[in-house]
Amino acid sequence: MDSCELTASITAVANAFACRLSNEELSLLSVVLVQLGDTLTTIAARREICKNTKT
Repeated sequence: MDSCELTASITAVANAFACRLSNEELSLLSVVLVQLGDTLTTIAARREICKNTKT
């Protein structure tokens, strides 16, 4: 999947959620996904730091 297909897929998923969820549910889902993304970024950064210090 190239970057255009990826962004189109993400947009389609967002639109599907938006059609089915209330504003409150969308807001909650949004903050949950942001936290998930932040946590995954933290884990990836920590792995990089650990990998670089082991060499």
